[in-house]
Amino acid sequence: MNNTLQTSLALLVLALATTAAQADQAKDDAMLALATKSGCMTCHHVDPGAKGPDGLAPIGPAWKDVSAKYKGDKKALDALTQTVLKGSNPYESHWKGKASGLAMPPNAVAIKEADARNLVKWILGLQSS
Repeated sequence: MNNTLQTSLALLVLALATTAAQADQAKDDAMLALATKSGCMTCHHVDPGAKGPDGLAPIGPAWKDVSAKYKGDKKALDALTQTVLKGSNPYESHWKGKASGLAMPPNAVAIKEADARNLVKWILGLQSS
């Protein structure tokens, strides 16, 4: 393969990678804007380790922790979308020590089901750092 062809291929690969990274960043920005508008960021953070009010654990679990917990669970998208919309049971909390809140309130008044589903899908795709 001659140098011109190799250079052209390398530039094409670089351009495609840059475009993909820009698309990923645009998706991240859109999902964070939706989450902020819907009130999700009041209780949740993307990355683990952030502190909530008064230095306590955050009210809700970090979304990268949620992603890790449900990795490979084929029912997670549907189940978590319903949790966003309908809330969770405080007696079934499985985030002890990682979140200070006992339950998630229902959010159907703050976010449409399609938006909740897109947000949950994005959360489940987050990778731990």
